Amino acid sequence: MRAKAYTEQNSLAARTDDWLTHIRRTVAPRPHLKPRIPDCALLIVDMLHYFGSPDGRSYLPASSAIVPNIQALLEAWRARNGLVVFTRHCHQGPQDLGMLGKFFSDYIRCGKLESEILEALAPRPSERVFRKTTYDAFLGTGLESYLFDQGVSQVLVTGVLTHMCCETSARSAFCRGFEVFVAADGTASSRESLHVGSLMAMADSVAVVFKTQEILELVDSHNAHVLEER
Repeated sequence: MRAKAYTEQNSLAARTDDWLTHIRRTVAPRPHLKPRIPDCALLIVDMLHYFGSPDGRSYLPASSAIVPNIQALLEAWRARNGLVVFTRHCHQGPQDLGMLGKFFSDYIRCGKLESEILEALAPRPSERVFRKTTYDAFLGTGLESYLFDQGVSQVLVTGVLTHMCCETSARSAFCRGFEVFVAADGTASSRESLHVGSLMAMADSVAVVFKTQEILELVDSHNAHVLEER
């Protein structure tokens, strides 16, 4: 994987505005679809040392830029008792690689530091972590039944890689009947063209794409409205 440092933390906000301007000029708006923390699971996809640490074998430079935004979303969800779930991609060995073993020469090894979630985004004991062995966070993991059991009808996708596990999981969530949202500055890929192309494809077909600040404002507005009604 040839990863490019297409954005850094101090440039991410401006780059995200550019991406969203392009997407929103192209894709029809869906103002009736908005995240609501009581109904929305925050899904953090594969924010592992393998991708997120500078010494990781598939380090994504852009992943470092999105950590503060995912932290902000985590804080908001936790403060409001929202549902937070993580995925952790790893393999026991060549026997469970599937098609990934034919596509790539390396894999994330379970039981090694590379397969652990970054300390900055460490799950709490009460937050579920679903191990997966392919792009789709729902395939063979029990995530779908868990989300339905928790009474949520929406999923907010964050993490890496935008065009691989994030997009596949977003499409899978959509096909399972969830309203899907994606944080444009809470997801990262190996190249800007792949990241933006994936955001555009998801916005056109399965998800509403926001920047983190917009999501925080929407959930704050919804929370204030609920309090007013009580």
